[in-house]
Amino acid sequence: MNDDRTGDRTGGRARDGMDGRSGGGTDARSGGPSADGRVPRAVVTVTPNPSLDRTYEVDRLARGAVLRAAADRVDPGGKGVNVSRALAAAGRSTVAVLPLGGPEGALLAELLGRRGIEVAGVPVRESTRVNISLAEPDGSLTKINAAGPEISSDEAEALMETVGERAAGAGAAWIVCCGSLPRGLPPAWYAGLVARAHEQGIRIALDTSGPALSAALRERPDVVKPNADELAEAVGRPLATVGDALKAAEDLRHAGAGAVLASLGATGQLLVDATGTYFGSAPSVAVRSDVGAGDASLAGFLAAGGAGAGPQALTSAVAHGLAAVQLPGSAMPRPADLHPDDVTVTTEPPLDHPLGRPPGPPLGHALPDSADGAVR
Repeated sequence: MNDDRTGDRTGGRARDGMDGRSGGGTDARSGGPSADGRVPRAVVTVTPNPSLDRTYEVDRLARGAVLRAAADRVDPGGKGVNVSRALAAAGRSTVAVLPLGGPEGALLAELLGRRGIEVAGVPVRESTRVNISLAEPDGSLTKINAAGPEISSDEAEALMETVGERAAGAGAAWIVCCGSLPRGLPPAWYAGLVARAHEQGIRIALDTSGPALSAALRERPDVVKPNADELAEAVGRPLATVGDALKAAEDLRHAGAGAVLASLGATGQLLVDATGTYFGSAPSVAVRSDVGAGDASLAGFLAAGGAGAGPQALTSAVAHGLAAVQLPGSAMPRPADLHPDDVTVTTEPPLDHPLGRPPGPPLGHALPDSADGAVR
């Protein structure tokens, strides 16, 4: 399996397992069965509009100029794909379900296979899209996202059926639906997938926005993961503070979400679920690339137990996101990159704190670590 930091150009030794504080049923060193003998169930990810992501690092973005890249890489792209990559980097079992078309789709499947990810590809007539990112040394990122293929009704049904079949075959604990819907899939497509998953007794995590999110809420997804802008769009009003974000997250729960994991950028992350309300933050770091950071957070959240695991799951989510922004392109963090002890989780969110601003010193009452009693 290639090191996720090296794109498709160099090989690397497989890195399994994840930090014991963030794990959910695996041995922290080997990624195998935990001490009680349980083998973690697979996570099936669904990416209806995947991509190849090419990232070029440039000294300065100048319109109309010929730019020389200091470095470049190509990564498998798409939000669900990134979740699978982060889970695989942590030694977790995952299956990536996605439509694949043309030579771009073949390369995408090959890159995922190199990372030890099982791919359940659904053939489509049009080619998989290629996205371009231009990264500058100060952390600025300019992205060009292609529209992607148009999915026919037959291809849409094949994609839906493949999700159900692979989830049942893998004994999946979660189905993770991520990203925008491609042309040809109606806004209610995710809602139909949520309904089918619940019929199979499988939990659903959903990371999408707009009409697709609104339609899916009626089927009561177990977790939704908006960022601050998507959260504001979902409730139809601007959000200026952490308190505003908390009220919006509560509104999404009333609308049908079992839990809301909201990424608030540099401010931190907010989790609202049946066990309570939690706010997680970490010290500011130099951002190399924020591509895929939210997807890494969702993977960390699920790997640590997801909805119902409360502060443990939120700690893992913040640690994964913090590690991801310090890596190039859309590289996913490995266990050695994670520093959960840098994360502070509190049950008292700083309600008046402006969104987009780092939280500074820990606010509220930090929760004790469930493993050793230390305070984050």
